[in-house]
Parts: sequence; C-alpha cells; structure tokens
Amino acid sequence: MSNISPEQLSHLLTFWGYPVMLLLMIVEGPITTIVSAFLASLGFFNVAIVFALSIGGDIIGDMILYYIGYSGGPRILPKVQKFLGVKDAVLEKLKLQFHKNSERIIFYVKSTTGLSYITFITAGTLQMRFSKFVKNIILGGLIWSSFLVLVGFFFGYAADKISRYIKYAGILIFAGAVVFFIGLTFYKKRQTKEILE
Repeated sequence: MSNISPEQLSHLLTFWGYPVMLLLMIVEGPITTIVSAFLASLGFFNVAIVFALSIGGDIIGDMILYYIGYSGGPRILPKVQKFLGVKDAVLEKLKLQFHKNSERIIFYVKSTTGLSYITFITAGTLQMRFSKFVKNIILGGLIWSSFLVLVGFFFGYAADKISRYIKYAGILIFAGAVVFFIGLTFYKKRQTKEILE
C-alpha cells in the first residue's frame, strides 16, 4: 500500500468498486477511507456504504492482528516488534497498561492511528478476552471511521465546488487532504505514545 499513490488508489477504487474498497480497508483503512469518502462526495460511491465498509474492514483487520498474536503466542511478539521497529521500552509500557486496563488501551489506540498493529497483536498474545477486544475496537472504530469519512467527504465537496471556478483546484485540495492525514497520523502516534508514559 505504501507504494500506491493516492491517484492510483483512486483509480483502483473507481474501477473495481466496493469489493476492492473493503479489501483495501482491511490492509490500510484510514487512507482508503479518506479517498473513498472523497470520491463519494463526487458521486462515485454511497457515503453510508463507505462508512459501513470502513468499520467492517477495520474490524476484520484488527481481528486478524489479534489472531496472529493469539496463535503465535509470546514467541511472535519479538518478531513483530523488530519488524515494526517498536522499542523495548514502548512494548514494556504497553504490556503494563494492558495489565492495568486492557479495554482502555484498545479503545484509545483504536480511536487514534498510532501503535495499532503492535497493540492488537499484543492483545492476542496476552489472551485478552475476545469479547472485550471486539467491543472496544468497534467503539473506537466508530469514532475513527466517522472522523475519516467526514474529512474525506468535506475535502471532496470543497474540491467539487471550488474546481468550478479555479482550474486544478480539485487536485490541490485532494493533495491537501493527503497532507492533512499524514500530519494527523504523526500527531496521533505521538499522542498515543503519551499514554504509555
């Protein structure tokens, strides 16, 4: 996904539609949701379906991460940690927070965009009760997906209106949406790490 530009992603979505949208949301939900909502505001998709698929794709992806941790056990966590470049201190603080309040950490991470991969795999590794895990990824996902859909739809609506008067405005606004999301990602990652302090 990191090698796919927003323009290529937009083409994939408009050509293949909802099935590919769901698959992409399982792999990389946030940016796919923003692009899909952007296209929905231009009339390519139904925004309610985009919202539903965003939540569904996120939940499926999170469950896969949980299963990786659950089935892999403690031996999988060091490998994931190394692959994701997570520091030992961060992982230890994450484990400590799980023992204090596992539901709070899942909800907090889910409603932001930082440390989700390592957090959900850790939840499986520590065998957090699955019903509690699902409840909190749904609650957090509702908040996060709502925000992403609103952002994408707003930028798409603005692009549609302004491009009638300013040439290339749509491209510039779409690029602005991507930059906005990247900035938000870094902010949320920093914010999420603060809970581990």
